[in-house]
Amino acid sequence: MGALSNLRVLDLTQVLAGPYCTMLLADMGADVVKIERPGGDLIRSNPPFVDDADTEAYGGYFQSVNRGKRSIELDFGDDEDRADFLSLVEEADVVVENYRSGTMAKYDLEYETLREHNPQLIYSSIRGFGDPRTGETHRQGQPSFDLIAQALGGVMEITGQADGPPTKVGPGIGDLFTATLNCIGILAAVNHREQTGEGQYVDTGMYDAMLSLTERAIYQQSYTGEPPSRRGNSHPTLFPYDAFETADGYAVIAAFGTNHWQEVCAAMDRADLAEEYPDRASRLEHREYLREQISEWALERTTEELVAALEGAVPAAPVQNTEDIFDDPHVHAREMLVPVEQPGADAEVEIAGSPIKMTETPPEPRGRAPLLDEHREEVLGEESEVTADD
Repeated sequence: MGALSNLRVLDLTQVLAGPYCTMLLADMGADVVKIERPGGDLIRSNPPFVDDADTEAYGGYFQSVNRGKRSIELDFGDDEDRADFLSLVEEADVVVENYRSGTMAKYDLEYETLREHNPQLIYSSIRGFGDPRTGETHRQGQPSFDLIAQALGGVMEITGQADGPPTKVGPGIGDLFTATLNCIGILAAVNHREQTGEGQYVDTGMYDAMLSLTERAIYQQSYTGEPPSRRGNSHPTLFPYDAFETADGYAVIAAFGTNHWQEVCAAMDRADLAEEYPDRASRLEHREYLREQISEWALERTTEELVAALEGAVPAAPVQNTEDIFDDPHVHAREMLVPVEQPGADAEVEIAGSPIKMTETPPEPRGRAPLLDEHREEVLGEESEVTADD
């Protein structure tokens, strides 16, 4: 039994942000019914595949964020399918969708309609620019993706080398961080309903979420009146806090505290640096010179040698690729790689596990992602039983 095993979630989302949000809920035990439009989620056919895209049910993108869900295919333009959906809404706890603002209203399935069928319903949306119900703007209705959110929200402007172009963060944080915040909002609404019996609308916009994520840039603008820009891997107020090239790769060192700085100097056999630059202010003022000294020392060592010289005394780590991650015993001990079946490939694949750890109700991926419409009879049959009992 998961912590959320009492919740039924109707998941109308597709691509990344919405499915990631509902995946978190599924990992924590919620019964997530993925209601897919005719033809299914747009990313079912996205690569990579284990072997053959023609025989495998879906690719890694879909598998990764839809594990442990059930699937039914419904056409809201069809009267019977729309009625089936409304019957599910009557018994659901949460509805999640990530369409453009106004899309659900086209089918008369917006929050206000669904609330008439289930006054305690929690209705949650993830949109590029939020929903008019919580603050109307001229951007609502515009399409948005991770790249758009990172650009507007200031993430790209502060990411990359100082002499390089604005750069997108590798993972789709415009989707993933927004989805995580939406999940938190849903759980807060569930708690509120437990106390009051009231359902409500939960709205999370990608642009809003990126402003929250770039919190440092926001307060820097306010305090200094200057827009912060790119600094590579360094930090505007902490040093050393950077990536350094080694003889065979890169390692990061976060030694901005005086105790850690002294340990770095000891490992470098440079007591003179510890003595001449004893506090944060002096190290920040002379950061370029000090970076050169550390860089020269780092280049004379392999990544493993550098980390070994500092590990335990100074926050330091290798810059790992995914092969390194798959080989890391820490990752396996924390159950952060989870094997699931890949339908059509006669093989198992590994996806990222749940980072949320709990002692009594540990979250865990509960099997592979569903086939399209795999659970129609199961889900709608359950609804028929509930109606008969009533």
